[in-house]
Amino acid sequence: MMHESSSSANLIGGRVRWMRERLQLTQDQLAGRLARYGIHLDYVKIGQIEKGKRRVMDKELIAFARALGVSVTWLLSGDDHHL
Repeated sequence: MMHESSSSANLIGGRVRWMRERLQLTQDQLAGRLARYGIHLDYVKIGQIEKGKRRVMDKELIAFARALGVSVTWLLSGDDHHL
């Protein structure tokens, strides 16, 4: 069984927040965009993700990428070539 350290359990939180703020979206507005992709998270859960306090499921990762207009690779790595 694989165990993740708390620091590696959520790699995307800071980039989600950075891109959300760059797009001038509130957490509620991002929640609305995520809902279009079948992901129902409220602003509290989005805040927990952004702070690295909540893990992100695979399907949520894909929805975040689509909702923010970035690649999954960028969310995971921060590589500017995948923006």
